[in-house]
Amino acid sequence: MTQPVRKEKEYFTYDDYLQWKDGRWQIIDGVVYDMSPAPSREHQRIVLELAVKIHAQLQEGPCEVYMAPFDVRLPDSEGAKNNEILTVVQPDIVVVCDEDKLDDRGCLGAPDLVVEVLSPSTAVLDLKEKRELYERHGVKEYWLAHPADRLLMVYRPDENGCYQKAAVFGGTDIIESSAVAGIQFSLEDIFGKAPSKQPQPFTQEPAHKQP
Repeated sequence: MTQPVRKEKEYFTYDDYLQWKDGRWQIIDGVVYDMSPAPSREHQRIVLELAVKIHAQLQEGPCEVYMAPFDVRLPDSEGAKNNEILTVVQPDIVVVCDEDKLDDRGCLGAPDLVVEVLSPSTAVLDLKEKRELYERHGVKEYWLAHPADRLLMVYRPDENGCYQKAAVFGGTDIIESSAVAGIQFSLEDIFGKAPSKQPQPFTQEPAHKQP
């Protein structure tokens, strides 16, 4: 998985993030994560298929869909300044239905729907740290697409805001969002074309670059 980058500072903020000119980075609770190297071709194909499907179904409503790189800042308190925001992530796809959360720098606050497509270098980060992060900040629905297994895991919160056990979809299953009205399609439309080469199994890959 993507490993935390060791730095001299104890933690980093969105203010620090804005100063970094090279590479792609995420900060989760003040810890920096390197997002290089670029995802695989199959990863990007699935992201595009999902984004196109979702975008086509949101044309008439207030919700907007964005693909990475797109910054999502998740402050721990309302009105937090840049030097107080300890988390900024770049999900593969986000859907935001509250226009007040959108500005020129991306999204400030929890999107309604977050989609991550697993890569070998980010699998554990997406499955654990980000799942806990999105749950804590109130993301209404979290999708995890598994290219190798052609599965989609869907996390939805219970009445206490805690994510329930993931619902797993595959094959010709129809996926319908409970958080964003109008999103519905067959997973066969996303995973239907078999890649010429199977995606690599999930392995641990340390980060080497620093901001």
